[in-house]
Amino acid sequence: MVIEMKVYLDLVFFINFFFDFIILLATKLVLKEKTPIWRIVVGSLFAGCTIFLLFLSLSTIGLIVFKIIVSVFIILITFGRRNFFTDFLYFYFISMILGGFLYLFDISFTYENQGMLFLGHGLGLNFLAILILSPIFLYFYVKEYKRRKAIVSVTYPVDVFVGDQVFHLKGILDTGNQLKDPCTGKSVVLVSSDVPISMKQYFYVPYKALNTEGIIPCCKADRVIVDDVVFSKCLIGVSKKTFSLGGVDCILPNQFKEDL
Repeated sequence: MVIEMKVYLDLVFFINFFFDFIILLATKLVLKEKTPIWRIVVGSLFAGCTIFLLFLSLSTIGLIVFKIIVSVFIILITFGRRNFFTDFLYFYFISMILGGFLYLFDISFTYENQGMLFLGHGLGLNFLAILILSPIFLYFYVKEYKRRKAIVSVTYPVDVFVGDQVFHLKGILDTGNQLKDPCTGKSVVLVSSDVPISMKQYFYVPYKALNTEGIIPCCKADRVIVDDVVFSKCLIGVSKKTFSLGGVDCILPNQFKEDL
């Protein structure tokens, strides 16, 4: 029995080129590389030519080694040698993330689960899904990665001393936090509502934000230590809400910026 298999090289080349382009572009955006788009295109074209590996008779180990060598040339062509190791690692890291996403999509929508078996319908991945979902997925991945990296880059270890209470928190510097006590002129460190600060003596400080205004309970802090810098003339205000900023417990005022 003879089984015929047709391989459409132009289609395979296009898919390889497309995926390598968005992976290299995502690597550029994540690492903030300054490489021009034309180098990404050239690198993707070189990567697309790896379809000729289909015609090489190599062992599994030989194929892996050959692919690693090809990847080295892809990175050198696209980004150069300056940050080669980091570029190489992120190229593979993003490739594995995208590959896992497409595998999950493929299993979920083109295979039928029958007990312990997954039976394919013979449709494979829909080309429209490949063209649309992959860039969208990587777009949100890059966006979320940058957001979390930005948060981490401006977070500080914060030690708050109020009476006999000591709290070890994670704070973020917010240039928009201009909150001050109008009477004393002291800046206010906003603490999440889930931090169990017991305020025996407190007073209210008025605040004004976008289209909202009100009052917030505050107490005097003995001292606040931010990244080994001591602030003694500040207040602690307890927010009505919990913060959802990557594990941040408190928001530091803009006035701390000059000393950090």
